Amino acid sequence: MKTSSIIRSVAVGALLAAGAISAPANAQETIYFSNNAYRTGPFSGSGIPIGDGMRDYISMINERDGGVNGVKIIYEECETGYDTKKSIECYEQVKSKTIVYSPWSTGATLAAIPRAHVDKLPILSMAYGLSASADGTNFPWVFIPPLTYWDGASVMVKHMAAELGGMDKLKGKKLGLIHLDAPFGKEPIPVLENLAKKYGFELKLYPVAAADMQNQGSLWLSIRRDRPDFLYNQGWGAMNPTAVKEAIKNNFPINKLVGVWWAGGDDDARAGGAEAKGYRSLNFNAAGQNFPVIQDILKHVVEKGKSTTPKEKVGENLYNRGVYNSMLVVEAIRTAQKLTGKKVITPEDMRRGLENLNIDEARLKEIGMAGFASPVKVSCTDHSGHHKAYVAEWDGTKWTQKGDWIEPMKDEVRPLIEANAKDYVEKAGNWPKRTEPCEKSS
Repeated sequence: MKTSSIIRSVAVGALLAAGAISAPANAQETIYFSNNAYRTGPFSGSGIPIGDGMRDYISMINERDGGVNGVKIIYEECETGYDTKKSIECYEQVKSKTIVYSPWSTGATLAAIPRAHVDKLPILSMAYGLSASADGTNFPWVFIPPLTYWDGASVMVKHMAAELGGMDKLKGKKLGLIHLDAPFGKEPIPVLENLAKKYGFELKLYPVAAADMQNQGSLWLSIRRDRPDFLYNQGWGAMNPTAVKEAIKNNFPINKLVGVWWAGGDDDARAGGAEAKGYRSLNFNAAGQNFPVIQDILKHVVEKGKSTTPKEKVGENLYNRGVYNSMLVVEAIRTAQKLTGKKVITPEDMRRGLENLNIDEARLKEIGMAGFASPVKVSCTDHSGHHKAYVAEWDGTKWTQKGDWIEPMKDEVRPLIEANAKDYVEKAGNWPKRTEPCEKSS
């Protein structure tokens, strides 16, 4: 890790500690929210901008609005280094006081799911984690908006088909999946295998061990041998810029390399230099500072010296992803307050707030996010929503939107989710049946 990044991580820790110390003494005036973070280690290149965006949005809500309906949010981070064991230690440390658990890794999510159902603590795994947990009937305490990895895999196949000229053109083609050899990286495989059988394309798997994220030479020899028509990168951390550089080095068409939404960091693309122009990534939020919400963060947080984020980094893609995540948390708090009539909510209340999220175009405009994201709605049975994504393209200096928003293949994804949720419950043994009532408004 670079020295500047280490200094920055220490500064973040000091800022967070100071924020916690200066919080109001009366617990009735605050809501506590803890977030797993990784500002150190090989995944820090992705973890830092996400954490920065999350923290700065919460700070903006506190500074500009005095909190959510007058209740300030105490936000703290628990450093995990993207280690599942450490993540569960963080879970145990905060479960008695946080209103929602924010795992920030698929491995940590998988480990926390059985605990959360006993502890009655909602998990928000925003567009990551266990795809089957979108089944709210079997997973009433897990929420995965706005879409799952299985949705993303289906969007990738639709994009590939569009580039080739239609779904019928997929037959006989090759799609390669470069993926971290971990639960996160393996998530898209079931959907891609199903779609390969249905549409007649060949799926090639290229697993990358965590220890080899920056040493992908042998893997790319296999890619050169197999000559896939498209590559889908289910990568994170140091794996992503390495993949971009290797694609360029091996003369793989850069516009045929498409990352999952976590492979769309600005630094991921910058790593390839000028030749990275045309690199693509799925996305569900906009990049850039030209949104009222980002301008408010600059005004109320960054320009007041209440952020450790360099001004020029505000608005980058993964920073804005963190903003989006904290927006979901704040809107769920607001929904829970409305449902319960309470200002200071409990984890049980937060679960109801998450299950009744309905952020439409009008609400997006109210919170300064018109054009920043598409509407998101969660329901009792559907804890994801399976919303649209779009393909972002690197123009050499920034991310731009290429084409329209793409609907996932819900008819392919949803039956698989329900079948896998049922299988999970059966294998778990003594899995608690849902007793939480559905809201009439859902």
